[in-house]
Amino acid sequence: MDRFVLAGAGAGISDRSLADDRQVLAEFAAFVGEGLWTVRPATVDGWLVYLRGVRGLARATVYDRANTLARFYDFLLVRCQQEVHARTGWVVVQPVDEFNRPRHSGYGVVRVPPSAAEVAGLFDAWRGQVAGARKYLPAARNYVVASLWRRAGLRINESVMLDVADWRPDLGRFGKLHVRFGKGSMGRGPRARLVPGIDGVDVLLRWWLTELRPRFGDDLGAPGAPLFPSERRMADGRALRVGASSLRGALAGAVQEYLPGWAGRLTPHTLRHFCASSLYERGVDLKAIQELLGHEWLVTTTRYVHVRSEHIERAWVRANARVAARLGVDG
Repeated sequence: MDRFVLAGAGAGISDRSLADDRQVLAEFAAFVGEGLWTVRPATVDGWLVYLRGVRGLARATVYDRANTLARFYDFLLVRCQQEVHARTGWVVVQPVDEFNRPRHSGYGVVRVPPSAAEVAGLFDAWRGQVAGARKYLPAARNYVVASLWRRAGLRINESVMLDVADWRPDLGRFGKLHVRFGKGSMGRGPRARLVPGIDGVDVLLRWWLTELRPRFGDDLGAPGAPLFPSERRMADGRALRVGASSLRGALAGAVQEYLPGWAGRLTPHTLRHFCASSLYERGVDLKAIQELLGHEWLVTTTRYVHVRSEHIERAWVRANARVAARLGVDG
């Protein structure tokens, strides 16, 4: 296990992820009660049943733990197979196989977002409510952040961690947001990217930074000043960052009020899917959407694109028209 963790550190995996891996392996070793090199698929079958049935762990948690175990045994097979056999006489096998490997927690779950008209209606009504809100500044902040999810596909944590200095209006035609805390893969820490201020994001942020953000305090030029602050302040007077729970609750409240048919279903992540789908329907290619969302793999981006059913029907009609035209010419 020490060698496995050391290899992960060499690969750049974060300390937190390595600590999680070690904990999973220690729990599995306690479950097995003997040398891990002796494990066969049936042992993992029992462990996965134990995690679900006895401990009641969530589907996503079981999936992650099975993947940790699979990576550990891949490591044993590549790095330690000969040594283990020489010392014990056992042949190490990969006990997490195609039969017991859990499916991804999102497998078969399609987050089809609302239509463009529904989302536009929600945000139009929400914007109209902001002006008369009892707490105008927090209400405006919540609306602006949710608009970033809708228009630029930002994740909620990426939004929370933005600083004032991360908006660079001097970069490109529309300016760019430096998203420093993008989601990394395999625990390798944050994966930064630049998000262009397309689809009105540049106008929105200009309004926010010119008219509203200064009213939260005079710290705009201070290092690390949050782009979206809380109403609360630290002991030295500096603004705290808004919490993800506040932003999530604000969206849920707006949906309940102005799009009740989607109450409990329209989340920040669903708006990220909406962003990808709406851009694709407007002709933006998948590679550009992949870079915007910060996906490592294009196949991930394809799962975010949900076009309306007419898209397939129109493509089918066009294809048949081309075939009919070609046959007519040939005839």
